[in-house]
Amino acid sequence: MDYIEKWVETMLLESGVSHETEIYLRLLILLFGTLFLAGLVYLITKKIVIHYIYKAFRKSPISWDDVLADQQVFNHVAHLLPAILIRELTQSIFRDFDYWSPIVIKITDAYLAIVTLLLVLAFLKVIEFGFSKKEAFQDKPLTSYFQLIRIILYIATAIMVLSILMGRSPIYFLSAFGAMTAILMLVFKDTILGLVASVQMSANDMVRVGDWVEMPNFNADGDVVAMNLNTVKVQNWDKTITTIPTYYFITNSFKNWRGMVESGGRRIKRSIFINSQTVKFVDPEKREFFKRFHLLSEFIEKRQKEIEEYNLSKKLDQDILINGRRMTNIGVFRYYLEAYLRHHPHIRQDMTIMVRQMPVGDDGIPMEIYCFTDTTKWGEYEAIQSDIFDHILASVKFFDLEVFQEPTGNDFIRAAEKFREMPQSKKSLEIKNHDN
Repeated sequence: MDYIEKWVETMLLESGVSHETEIYLRLLILLFGTLFLAGLVYLITKKIVIHYIYKAFRKSPISWDDVLADQQVFNHVAHLLPAILIRELTQSIFRDFDYWSPIVIKITDAYLAIVTLLLVLAFLKVIEFGFSKKEAFQDKPLTSYFQLIRIILYIATAIMVLSILMGRSPIYFLSAFGAMTAILMLVFKDTILGLVASVQMSANDMVRVGDWVEMPNFNADGDVVAMNLNTVKVQNWDKTITTIPTYYFITNSFKNWRGMVESGGRRIKRSIFINSQTVKFVDPEKREFFKRFHLLSEFIEKRQKEIEEYNLSKKLDQDILINGRRMTNIGVFRYYLEAYLRHHPHIRQDMTIMVRQMPVGDDGIPMEIYCFTDTTKWGEYEAIQSDIFDHILASVKFFDLEVFQEPTGNDFIRAAEKFREMPQSKKSLEIKNHDN
């Protein structure tokens, strides 16, 4: 570099340029020459060297170096080399300008710090991508932790750049940041809350990417597709996206369906409503009819034997059905439904199976079906549940029962037509019974 400077200086002086003017012309020539050389280095590094490095990475049998090429990690090296070149040549170029030399050096040092930060961030992105592909980390909030690392690096680089430009020790700026803690807490409130929430969620294994969560306060009901330091994205079943602040998963209640998915069985909990007017004791004729049902034959014989033994021991008048113990059509129906579920090929037999009668209400007697399917897939689950209730609704009439249903306009029309078809004598009797 000294040789080039002397050559430029000699050339200018021999051209008749005065010594005072030569200093400024030499500065401009060397400065433009340095910038041209830096630009040339940038183009060569980016267009040729880095291009062939990426090409070699993709051809190599190793898989992890392909990520370096895909994430364009070494692109920042093209910015780094020209900055180093300018930094090294600055002292020679500005040797006659003591005022400008420190300023240019500070600017190039600050630029080097920023480019180094970008290079480190690119490597962090590669590391994050690598961890996210591993099965052990796929359901962990990695994005939150890497965002925290990035924030720390941003702050550290900002302090370093200020320290370089102002010529102060980084400790000076750290002490100043200590005095601005209250302002920082206000500015980064969401980030700090999100960080604490992310740590708690990860430590307690509350939410993972891929979990089905339900948070009614935000109308969120779907799969978690992304988690970061500030937000959790939930893709609802209608394919909309709900974005929820991370800390609300700590402060608000929500339902995570992961346990259901991991168990391999999804619950069916649904009722049909029986008309209470159709409940009655089972007479001998109907009892013989029930014995023809495959799922009931053994139960009917066993239960009838127990009832007869009990009634004989109490010496009760069995001609009257209300005396002693008797089977009812709704009780037999309840047992039939439970037996049907226990023989169903898509109902988990190792989980709770129950058919229970709920408290009677205005809409009849609720008969609740409680069991678990052998699949958690939504479509298959709904198909199994529908098939079960199709069978239940069709089998009600075999037990002389009716499903309760609010009367509609067609019901009134059918009742009126039926009444018109009655003989006059029977109509009068019906009206009289109604009046009484």
